[in-house]
Amino acid sequence: MAVYPDLDTLAELGDLITMRRKNDVLSTKIEFGELTLTANVGSIPALAGFLQTDQTCRFTTLVDITAVDHPNRSARFDVVWHLLSMYTNQRIRIKAAVREDELVPSLTRVYPCANWFEREVFDMFGIMFSGHPDLRRILTDYGFQGFPLRKDFPTTGYVEVRYDDGEKRVVYEPVNLTQEYRQFDFLSPWEGARYVLPGDEKAPATLGVTAEGKK
Repeated sequence: MAVYPDLDTLAELGDLITMRRKNDVLSTKIEFGELTLTANVGSIPALAGFLQTDQTCRFTTLVDITAVDHPNRSARFDVVWHLLSMYTNQRIRIKAAVREDELVPSLTRVYPCANWFEREVFDMFGIMFSGHPDLRRILTDYGFQGFPLRKDFPTTGYVEVRYDDGEKRVVYEPVNLTQEYRQFDFLSPWEGARYVLPGDEKAPATLGVTAEGKK
């Protein structure tokens, strides 16, 4: 079972940070045993620098950067930074609302490891980071279309990849679904299966189940 830090201590830490960075922090909240700071996106580098160097905080480790897509909001994305203090054994979460056309200040000068984290957020969500030394895709191909973790990105994608033995290279082709309508059987690992697959004929004899899946 997870052991969370003392909630009163986290609440006091939130009050301290708010008092010292009142122009940066919009609100504080304790969720899942961690302190969440909602901040102005333009204040992120200064706030992160304070959390890193202040002797009460000492959040010297940037664990991750991610985002959440809210397509119906004017500020479409929540960008989230996860920080860890190995000195106090505490974690903190910073969250900032960002418009689709808004630049997010890079944290690479505060936390060098933010380099790849920010590239991943850019690759998956299309969020741009100003001041990043080399903002380009990191998980998908450089010519990839769209941003896979946006909620309006089609589950099938736009292209499919295969190796062409004749050309001896990987080729990209438009997605071509041969079925106009697909049925999903959520009770079976075989999607839409309406027949007994090789090996499944043993099930009726051992479990008392017919080939149609009924007892």
